[in-house]
Amino acid sequence: MPEKLKHRFYISTEKSKLEISTIHNFLKNSYWAENISVEILEKSIKNSLCFGLYEEQKQIGFARVITDYATSALLKDVFILEPYRGQGLGKWFIEYIVGYPELQDVSKWLLATLICTRSLPSLRFQKFA
Repeated sequence: MPEKLKHRFYISTEKSKLEISTIHNFLKNSYWAENISVEILEKSIKNSLCFGLYEEQKQIGFARVITDYATSALLKDVFILEPYRGQGLGKWFIEYIVGYPELQDVSKWLLATLICTRSLPSLRFQKFA
């Protein structure tokens, strides 16, 4: 992501900052969490390490990690809102998550997706058929 854009955006793991309505509106229309209820979403957030991506106070992205903090981590529910795509935010977001200090002992990262981008192999993910 260009340096000039980085000052506009930030990432936080503070669950109190998460905009549940923004997350729910995106996920309920996704192929992987179609029609997810708010109650299930809130339970999944409560039991995961969550990352929010923000422009000022507006949430524009989300991801959560299910992990034992030692051997494996499952990256789930990753998204960037449509108007913010194509700026390198997704790659920066995943680089931040994979590099997060509490996750440095994790040796196996998993991400299930139908959309494999070119940047995933460089971010410690491999494609499986």
